[in-house]
Amino acid sequence: MRDETEFWELIDATREAAGGDPEEQADLLVERLVRLDPEAVLDFARHFEARYDRAYTWDLWAAAWILLGGAGDDAFDSFRCWLIGQGREVYEGAVRDPDALAGLLDGFDEELDGDGEGLGYAADEAYERLTGTVAPDLDVPPAPPEPRGTPVDLEDDRALAERLPRLWERFGG
Repeated sequence: MRDETEFWELIDATREAAGGDPEEQADLLVERLVRLDPEAVLDFARHFEARYDRAYTWDLWAAAWILLGGAGDDAFDSFRCWLIGQGREVYEGAVRDPDALAGLLDGFDEELDGDGEGLGYAADEAYERLTGTVAPDLDVPPAPPEPRGTPVDLEDDRALAERLPRLWERFGG
């Protein structure tokens, strides 16, 4: 799984097969990954980690806050995993312009959407099932200590509405 296209094809195939359910998608992802060799699973994990870190921005945290009605550190971590699970088009569009999520998402169900924690562990689980050992260090650059971009007061509705007006109008308040 050296190439990004294969990564996204696997994400898309599992999301479609799971009917958009992130827990089911995570299970399907593990089942697909265990069919690969351990090095390919680690490649997948590197692709995932790079996208997870790339989504560590203040604007995406604000988007998660609006969509989830609040989002602490753990919820934002799970949201970034879920965002990757939505596929390349939604992920790339949201990273470029988090306010674009207002048009990229058909709907948003707080009970089902926004929590992709299991997706973040799929490669680790598959690697362990294949090898009987914990996945080694991925040797990827460390995550930034703080989100990138201009900080925003997540508890200030006006600031959120100004930062992400389309998303706020559709999902906020």
